[in-house]
Amino acid sequence: MKLNKKEIVDLLPHREPMLLIDELIDIKKLHSAKAIMNVKEDAFYVNGHFPDNPVMPGVFIVEAFGQAAAALTAHGIDKKEYENKLVFLMSVEKARFRNPVIPNCRLELNIEAIRSHGRVWKYKGEAFVEGKKMADAQWSATIVDRK
Repeated sequence: MKLNKKEIVDLLPHREPMLLIDELIDIKKLHSAKAIMNVKEDAFYVNGHFPDNPVMPGVFIVEAFGQAAAALTAHGIDKKEYENKLVFLMSVEKARFRNPVIPNCRLELNIEAIRSHGRVWKYKGEAFVEGKKMADAQWSATIVDRK
């Protein structure tokens, strides 16, 4: 099972330029998936970070993890249950940035839902470029009502 960018847009409230993930593939309902993010040279978060030596900020890797987890969750639960809901990041734990992510690469985010208690979910993920681990983290999110 996989989702393209248009299908992700239907699940998440994020819009350009903040919608970071391009695909969600290898989906195992409410358990795991791989998100694909094409890191581009002209992305707004790269232009000033850093001139002449562009690097994707680590906080955007964490945001991409969160978006992938939100899409996995939104896709897996009943559409009527998710209607008028949002997934909000609650905490980030054990985030490690192992190698710099430079533009013009394909960042692969392997995410897994570790557990859920009601509206609170816990996830873990690892980010890779060409098989090399770039970052990993654990985080929690909650499903809230839209206002």
